[in-house]
Amino acid sequence: MAAVVSTGMTTHTLTIPGVELVYDVHGPLPTTDGRPPLAMIGQPMDAAGFATLAGLFPERTVITYDPRGLGRSVRTDGRNDHTPETQAEDLHALFEALGAGPVEMFGSSGGAVTALALVTAHPNDVTTLVAHEPPLLPVVPDAAGAERARNGVRDVYEAKGSNAGMAAFIAMTSWLGEFTDAYFAQPVPDPSTFGMPTDDDGTRDDPLLSDRSWAVSSYRPDADALKAASTRVVIAVGEESAGTFTGRASMATAELLGEHAAVFPSHHGGFLGGEYGYPGQPEKFAHRLRDVLDGAH
Repeated sequence: MAAVVSTGMTTHTLTIPGVELVYDVHGPLPTTDGRPPLAMIGQPMDAAGFATLAGLFPERTVITYDPRGLGRSVRTDGRNDHTPETQAEDLHALFEALGAGPVEMFGSSGGAVTALALVTAHPNDVTTLVAHEPPLLPVVPDAAGAERARNGVRDVYEAKGSNAGMAAFIAMTSWLGEFTDAYFAQPVPDPSTFGMPTDDDGTRDDPLLSDRSWAVSSYRPDADALKAASTRVVIAVGEESAGTFTGRASMATAELLGEHAAVFPSHHGGFLGGEYGYPGQPEKFAHRLRDVLDGAH
């Protein structure tokens, strides 16, 4: 595939087995600043969620993409599940096709899980990984309780639809501390509590609320492989996430790797602008990310 030469954003499609993978290149390739490209990945969020953050790195060439089966990346494999290992191979194929050498990477949420899988399988693809709040069930002390809580969100979604499922998801992700009997004894909040309608649109294919992405949250990091990799791996956690599941999972993942988590501004979506109505502190977040990529912790 020919190298892209651009100073703006260009959109491309890479055809690989099982998917038409759509990605965006913000800036020139090859890069002109002496730095590798900076890849920003999420899951189940697609490239649209990085519009603000990518714009705060005008000096860098930034690569964003829509994971397999999400956003613009249409699957051709007949499947609807989402696994970190498959998405990692998609990224490996993308970076090989770009011919841009190893990248620096910021992975958010499930994208952080995919990034850990990529470094495990292809450590030479990434020089520095900042993995922000990977939602990993197996690493927390109350893994069984966390799995039960996740399963409960799916059950509410299957029974009552997206709005009820999202209300249950918000209750789970905002709970502070381990998932004790007190968590399971509380009633599922009404969607109207969060300003959402109470109707059921009838769909049951949401990658966040269904069981289609359970392989992401059930992923068990290979600590030995990650510690042996040439990649510098930094686990990041939002300062407002202390005590929440993703905050606890981040701290536990860092401990698994023999590190301390790097604290970032804001919450789980701290890099967001107005993309989804729950903005963080994107300018402060970008400043912190720049410092960490430059070697700070």
